[in-house]
Amino acid sequence: MGKPMRIRAKAENGVTTVRALMAHVMEGGQRKGSDGNVIPAHHITDITASHNGKVVLAAQWGSAVSQNPFLAFSFKGGAAGDEVTLSWKDNKGDSRTDKVTIA
Repeated sequence: MGKPMRIRAKAENGVTTVRALMAHVMEGGQRKGSDGNVIPAHHITDITASHNGKVVLAAQWGSAVSQNPFLAFSFKGGAAGDEVTLSWKDNKGDSRTDKVTIA
């Protein structure tokens, strides 16, 4: 399991904005290490965000996303005190799920 995500969520005028920083190596599988061997790919492939059990974001990422990716998105609805859940899975089977309460 990866390190906890840093997530912030704020509702304003009927729109909730979520910002998340994910700690992940996001290795593309094309670089060579100091020993000359290729470093195996290790990157986030799937991301899902839900609000009160309803999916508000689903994304598929590839190897071109940078290390420790930042994700920001907005959706209609949400109120202070509601919960947003953000989950990711990577190509090695690792996963992480974190929750944040909307401010």
